[in-house]
Amino acid sequence: MKVYGTKDIRNLSVIGHGDAGKTSLIAAAVYTSGIGTRLGKVDDGTTPTDFDDESIAHKISLNISPAYVEFQNVKINLIDTPGYSAFIAHAKQALSVTEATILVLDAVNGIEVNSEKVWEFARELNVPAFIFINKLDKERADFGATMDQARNLWGRQCMPFTLPIGREKGFRGIVDVLTGKAYEFDEKGKPKEIEVPSEGGEIVAAAREQLIEMVAEADDGLMEKFFENGTLSDEDLHSGIRKAIAESKLCPVFAGAATALSGIYQLLESIVNFAPHPEIRDSEPHSAHVFRTISESFGRITLCKLRSGVFGSDLTLLNNQKSAMERLGPLHVILGKTLEKVQEAHSGDIIAISKLKETLTGDTLCEKAHPLTYPNVEYPEPALSYAIEPKTRHDEDKLSGAIHKVLEEDLQLHYERDDQTKEFHLAGSSQQHIEIVVERLKHRYGVEVELHLPRVPYRETFKVKVEAQGKHKKQSGGRGQFGDCKVVIEPLERGGGFTFEDKIFGGSIPQQWRPAVEKGMKDAAMRGYLAGYPIVDFKVTLIDGSYHNVDSDDHSFQMAGRKAFKVAIEKAHPVLLEPVMHVEVIAPQDNSGDIMGDLNSRRGRIQGMDSKGMSQVVKAQVPMSEMLTYPQTLNSITGGRGSYHMEFSHYDEVPAHISQKIIQQAQADGRIRKDEDE
Repeated sequence: MKVYGTKDIRNLSVIGHGDAGKTSLIAAAVYTSGIGTRLGKVDDGTTPTDFDDESIAHKISLNISPAYVEFQNVKINLIDTPGYSAFIAHAKQALSVTEATILVLDAVNGIEVNSEKVWEFARELNVPAFIFINKLDKERADFGATMDQARNLWGRQCMPFTLPIGREKGFRGIVDVLTGKAYEFDEKGKPKEIEVPSEGGEIVAAAREQLIEMVAEADDGLMEKFFENGTLSDEDLHSGIRKAIAESKLCPVFAGAATALSGIYQLLESIVNFAPHPEIRDSEPHSAHVFRTISESFGRITLCKLRSGVFGSDLTLLNNQKSAMERLGPLHVILGKTLEKVQEAHSGDIIAISKLKETLTGDTLCEKAHPLTYPNVEYPEPALSYAIEPKTRHDEDKLSGAIHKVLEEDLQLHYERDDQTKEFHLAGSSQQHIEIVVERLKHRYGVEVELHLPRVPYRETFKVKVEAQGKHKKQSGGRGQFGDCKVVIEPLERGGGFTFEDKIFGGSIPQQWRPAVEKGMKDAAMRGYLAGYPIVDFKVTLIDGSYHNVDSDDHSFQMAGRKAFKVAIEKAHPVLLEPVMHVEVIAPQDNSGDIMGDLNSRRGRIQGMDSKGMSQVVKAQVPMSEMLTYPQTLNSITGGRGSYHMEFSHYDEVPAHISQKIIQQAQADGRIRKDEDE
């Protein structure tokens, strides 16, 4: 493959709502440019960028996937991104390594929820946008209505660069607003010039005039020329377009139908002419930013944006986050799962490197003498968590390694062990997200697992101060066991933990056995009393006891401590505590009433409301047990437009009627443990 300099590289992420046609657009661009012998289709799993088994089976993109086209001596790197809510956070990763983006809109459905979300991602990262209004050959497709929506949401800078000829099944081509020429397209997407329809001449002229005015408004020098001459020369117009796009003061809009290869050529041509190229940093020390890791059976494939330097094979660079040196093997350009070796790659390009040992998504590779770290994209916290268990012993042996590989690929996932419940939790953005991970574990790694809602880490405590005695005595021939202690236990403030105080004066219990009493009390507290959950926030004061010269030992006083604690807790009015979460829900203002009503029904306490742009932020404190199934409800209330964040706040007493149900369930599950001597 030809080596491209930075000026001849364009990097664009392709974003939009699910099923808008992003993957089809990239397949059409690859085919139109002459790469590949057939047009890949989503329905039969032959598109360049949806190549893994799960994407093909579900007919949706699950992660970001690069492809490239060579068009008019320019290399255009296109990064496909997911459009469904469960996986949409990956789009931000793609936007972070591209100088522009193409927002694909469905002309039938208009601007949908996740189109708005990814547009906000692009604005947040200051990435200029092109818009492609797709599916104009479908029934009920409406270019004008979609165009109006875009302008109402995002402003006058959304300007048509091409206009459709015909509607729905009668859609047969486009008119280029800049040149005033009309085109139809052959079976390979090549344009054939035709006459501009007579009824469209005035519309095209008016659109061109509006475009010239918009470009003039974006630059003071061009505004002066516009006032002087009443228009702009082609040279000024083209340079003004490039500048206005780069500054996000202009968003070109294109008409087309990806699966019919209509309008793709003009989109690619405008990308070559007007999209910004990467910053030229060939002469600077080598550095690269890793934006995706693909774990294959034969090893990892690491996708990088080259930030500076000219790269060749066999470089040795520092992974700055891991403080490890990595030797780079051959460089590859990427077309979905197909890798092609290249001898050299310039700053700004996107390449793949295989079999790096330490480097993962988000890492920076750089020269040891010039260390630096590029900022990483922050993924939202997982919204939903499931407890995960291997089905068989064979699955248990393989689960850890398989999960590790899945986590390398998907930074939205979290996997951790709950120290209290002893469960392993797999957390992701939605139920669909978790279910697809389970499919991947089975089909790719041969590991089968079962999911269930995680146990809530309840705790127990008590309300009153009590005194109790614990005596352990055992005689079965030969040396016996004897330990006797008297204690006072009292509740502490919430979060007070555990305190042990020795107030014995004299030798009623020898000093060497007093720590055993404390150990026994702690062990009894961990076993729980009401429902088998740890007892917390209390103080123990050891005040008296007795011992036997022959039969007393460490074990005996541990058992005495356990028994004293059990006697005390029975009299101390024990209660269950539950974790309460601080929750912030961000949703359209129209939904705030329904959201507050739903949170109240979950025993939530509304803490306040704030405005955030066109959205409302509802703040509340809600028991964790009531939030386990919240994502599905929030999606239903907001039509997918809502999101939420929660973090642990504090523990609070469980209402009596709910506490009774939890205790009954613990008894049914056999979760309440007994002392071995009982």
